[in-house]
Order: sequence, then C-alpha cells, then structure tokens
Amino acid sequence: MAEFVRLQRHGAIALIVIDNPPVNALSQPVRQGLCQAFQAAEADPEVRAVTLVCAGNTFIAGADIKEFGQPPQAPSLPEVVSLIENSQTPSVAVIHGTALGGGLEVALGCHYRIARADARVGLPEVKLGLLPGAGGTQRLPRLAGVEQALEMIVGGQPIGAAEALEQHIVDQLFEGDPVEAGLAYAQRLLDEGRGPRRTGELSVPGTDSAELIAARHAEVARRTPGLFAPLRCIAAVEAATRLPLAEGLARERELFAECLDSPQRGALVHAFFAERQAGKIDDLAPGVEPRPIRTAAVIGGGTMGVGIALCFANAGVPVKLLEINEEALQRALQRARETYAASVRRGSLSEQAMEQRLALVKGVTDYAALADADLVIEAVFEDMAVKQQVFERLDAVCKPGAILASNTSSLDLNQIAAFTRRPEDVVGLHFFSPANVMRLLEVVRGEKTSQEVLATAMAIGKRLKKVAVVVGVCDGFVGNRMLFQYGREAEFLLEEGATPQQVDGALRTFGMAMGPFAVRDLSGLDIGQAIRKRQRAILPAQLEFPTVADRLCAAGMLGQKTGVGYYRYEPGNRTPLDNPALAPMLEAASREKGLERKTLDERYIVERCLFALVNEGAKILEEGIAQRASDIDVIYLNGYGFPAFRGGPMYYADSLGLDKVLARVRELHARCGDWWQPAPLLERLAAEGRTFSQWQAARLQSERSTRSAP
Repeated sequence: MAEFVRLQRHGAIALIVIDNPPVNALSQPVRQGLCQAFQAAEADPEVRAVTLVCAGNTFIAGADIKEFGQPPQAPSLPEVVSLIENSQTPSVAVIHGTALGGGLEVALGCHYRIARADARVGLPEVKLGLLPGAGGTQRLPRLAGVEQALEMIVGGQPIGAAEALEQHIVDQLFEGDPVEAGLAYAQRLLDEGRGPRRTGELSVPGTDSAELIAARHAEVARRTPGLFAPLRCIAAVEAATRLPLAEGLARERELFAECLDSPQRGALVHAFFAERQAGKIDDLAPGVEPRPIRTAAVIGGGTMGVGIALCFANAGVPVKLLEINEEALQRALQRARETYAASVRRGSLSEQAMEQRLALVKGVTDYAALADADLVIEAVFEDMAVKQQVFERLDAVCKPGAILASNTSSLDLNQIAAFTRRPEDVVGLHFFSPANVMRLLEVVRGEKTSQEVLATAMAIGKRLKKVAVVVGVCDGFVGNRMLFQYGREAEFLLEEGATPQQVDGALRTFGMAMGPFAVRDLSGLDIGQAIRKRQRAILPAQLEFPTVADRLCAAGMLGQKTGVGYYRYEPGNRTPLDNPALAPMLEAASREKGLERKTLDERYIVERCLFALVNEGAKILEEGIAQRASDIDVIYLNGYGFPAFRGGPMYYADSLGLDKVLARVRELHARCGDWWQPAPLLERLAAEGRTFSQWQAARLQSERSTRSAP
C-alpha cells in the first residue's frame, strides 16, 4: 500500500484514507495507493462497502502541481476512476473542504457521495486551458444535467455543498467528522441492501440539450473569442449527450489532448504558477513576521477611498473612513451603502451581510480619530503637495508601529516617506479601481521600507484576497510605467492614420479586455493630462509626445464623465459611439506632425502597442523595479486586462521569440525615435537566444546559491 493511502477495516466496511498534506493532491503515489486499496477491498470477501475519506482540512483538491509538464506516470487518473466505478462493492466518497478537478472526478467515480455542509466542489480545469480529463465531462452531465454541467465545466467556478445536493451531485449533507459520517452512511447502504450505483450507467437527464449546447457555444464565442479550451469543454459535454460512456470517455481524451497541445494551455499554466510565485519576497530575511493588523483607516472618501475601505470591511476588519468635512463624509458613506446595495440587487450579497459590513465602516472627520489605527492608507488627490499635508498629519497623530501607506499610482514614494519621521513604516499600497473588485495590489517598497512592514503589506494583500506583487519606486511603478508606453503608442497610431475604433478593435481581437481609448474614456482624460504635464516637465526634451488627448481635454471632452471623449456616449449608456468632432482633430494632429494619414494593418497596431510594453518591461527588470518577469505578467493579467491565454506581456514575448521582438523594436527605434531605445536586457537575451523566463530561472538559482554559501 502506498504511504499516502491507508486501508482500515471497520467491520464490513473498508475505510480508505488519503493522507497527502497539505491538500491531498492526486500525485502518482496517491493514484497508485487508491488502486491498491480499492483492489484489496474488492478482494476481501468480508468487505461489503467502501468509504473514501481524506485526512486534514480537505478532500482531494486536485492534481499535484509538481507533476505539471512532466511525462505521465501510471496509473493514470482515468484508470483510477474507472477502477473505482467498476468495483462490485458499493463505495461512498465523503467530501469536506474542497473536491476540485480530479478530486471531484474521483468522487464521481464512487457510487455515492456525501458532503459536509461547508464543502465546495468544482471542475476548474478550463482556467488552466484544459478540460476535465478523467470522466468529469461525461459523468457530471449524467448527474446534474447539461445546463449545470456546462456552467461548472465551461465556467470553472466551484459550487457549495447545498447547491451540489440540489443538483444531485451529492446525495446527502452532513455535519461534524467525515469519518464518522462516512461510516454511518456506508452502514445505511448495507442496512438498506443498496449495491453499486454507477454514474456512467445513467442517462443524461432532459431532452433540450442540443439547444442548451448551441446557446452556450454562441455565448462563449462571443464573450471570449479566441479561447481554445471552453469550446472543447462544450464539445466534450455534448459527447455525453450522444454517446455511451466508453465512447464519450474516448472523445473526452481526444479533446483533452488537443487542449494539452494548445499554446494557450502553456500560457495559462504559466499564469497559474506566476501568481503563486508573486507572493514571495526574494530577499526577505528568515524569521520576519508581519505586524498584526486589527484596525485600519482610509484617508479620502472618493471612489477609490471608499473601495479600499470596503475591501477591509469585506475581510472583517474595522475601518475608519476620513473626509475633510461632514458633508463630504456623508457622501462617502452613501457611496459605500450604494455599492453594497448593488451587490444585494444582483443577489451576490444578503441584506444582513451588507449591514454587518457597513457596521465595520466608521466615518470620521478628525485625524485624531486615527490614533489607534494599525494601518492607515492615503487615497487623496494625486498631487505631491496634498500628499505632504496628509503624511505630516498622520506622522503626528498615529501611534508608534502604525503602518502609513500611500495609494499613489505614480508619485515618488521615497519623497512621500520623507515627509514623516518614520520612513521605515511607509509603504505603497496601489489598489486598482474599483478597489473592492480588482484583484491586483502593487506593494511599493520604498528605499527605507522595513522588511517587517513589507511582509505585513503582503499579508494584508492576502487577507483582502488580492494578488499582491512587490514593486520598486519609479514613475508609475510597474503597471502604469508600462501603460504609459502602451497608451502613448496607441495615440501615435491615431496621428499616423488609425481611428480609436481600429486600435481598440485590433487589441480586443488580440484578447485585451478593453481597448486603450475605451479605457481612457472610462477613467477620464483629465487624469492622463495631469500625468502628461508632469512627465513633459521631467523627461528629455527630444522625446516627442502625441497631442490628440490634449486637444480633447482642451475642448472639454473628458470621456464618459462628459458624455464625449474618444467616443460619444448617450445619457445613461456606456456604449461607445463615433465622435464626429474627433476626425478634424486627428487630421490637425497629423498635419502638425507632417504626417500623411494612411491605413494601418492590425498586426502593426498590435505590435506597436504590445512591444512597447515588452521593451519597457525589460528595462524595469534590469533596474530591479520588478523581482521577476512573471511578476510583470501577473500585474498585467490582474490589473490591465491582458488576456490570460497569452500568459502576460513578457511570456508572450518569449513565445514569439525575443529576436523577433527586438528586430521590430529596432525598426521602430530607427523610424520613431528615442522612445523605442531597445532595452539592454532585451538585446542581451536575444543575442544569447534566451528568454525572460530562462533569465529569471538563472537569476533565482544564482541567488539561492549565494544565500546557501557559507
């Protein structure tokens, strides 16, 4: 018997226990152990039922990530699940914690399933560019029907135990100890004389599956164009409606192999591991512990400040929200209530939960009320003089050991920290709007930020369920510094002959969630104008700036807030329409630069914008502003709408070949000027035939060797 699987006898019941900490992943030894345990139970004439449970805090939470990308080792998971289902001895899977991916497929192979009331089940493989490959697409529709199976397999989101019971995925809910509940249920099976009930022998319920499948196919093609795995998931579920189990399983394996060979699968797996790696601070000394954060405060009750306050309330942390006067404070508190009320209307939050969370948000107008806060986050106007006033006052009133954080998106955190007598306690916490929705959190490390404060900031991110990434201090940090290059090139394309619709359309086809001009209209063109004015004052004079945005701002066309920007908007409608006033502005901008407007092809538009991201990302890496190339990918995947199936800008460049990227960068440098000065790291890696990923791995190995040296 494999060391991670135990077989115990309880009278006529065989208890099989998986014990593979921390999440009972389906490693090869676990798969082997399951086969041996079920075979031993089957061979024992005194065993009349089998109970499958897991030790620790969860049922099987999925595949073993250590085996990702490795050659398959026998027994395969489909073989394990088939062996369990074909057993002549009735079996019950006892689910607690989570049963995800292969874990749920193992449970579906068992003849009966019970779940603790707080458990969750799901098939999230689509998020890694795959589909369930051990019978999940064939067995789940036979239990829950086509509509629910499509929702879980194509959407990839887990469901709670109560819904799983309602959908016939599990047979009963229980409270308390899984072993006791599992043995009791197995005894009941024996008492009632029930034998095996094989999911694979059931028929798919319902008769309108063709219509459901066609509708879901059309929806996926419309909402996520270019994605490979979701359409294969649909095809696999369709096979369950038309084929007997054996043929359906064979079709599932064919479709699984197609997904496995897709470049998108590699990109999504990269994104998965990159997010796990991003939470690690490379040079954090051993033994550094985060400070306890029991209470928080936010300065500024605008959209961003309120969103940040709600993040803490959502996490159960009491938070004070400070505004300059009572009138502004009441507006902020009303904004908080309206935000939660919208969630209640959508059905994603109960009235009771809304009131509980709002009770954690206390409005104040006096800085003295922040004296006991463990963490204070400033979210005021992006102006250094305003930041100075705030931090000088916080320095005066906050207790020793309180962390003072700035939500600045681009200003010099070191200068901000210098406004206090405790720069070691100052850190950047750059949330993205809307803060209560967006997952990304840039944790900005100042030159004097202590390791303890940095570790606390990362712990805060995890507590708020954010994807926290450490970045260094520079203009715009990582995300916005790169975005400036991307947006600038998009504007230059307008001067060369493109329209906002063409640029946005090309980048949406590539997979971006929104085009750059739709994004600017959404956030407001006046925000970018303030940044441009500051950059023009500090950047070298020979660098040329585009002028279309300046013309729009001068005309009072600031985007959705004024009803017109790069696009025009009808009252109460965010659908972008053509702005007839823009065409003469584009013509004037082209004439001023001496450019003859011409038609631009889609590939050129995409490369002009994305290679600007990559080139700047390479500079950021060499400067040490980002710890890893994969951290840059995480930032763009979670904060800037970069398509996950492309892996992020740095991974995408690797997949194209850095020599090809560099050739285009050099061409644009010769034609478009010093904005396109090739990054030395890009030149070096292209010459060596290496990738950003390889450079990152080599640097990590070197650092490990240095740390382990005597």
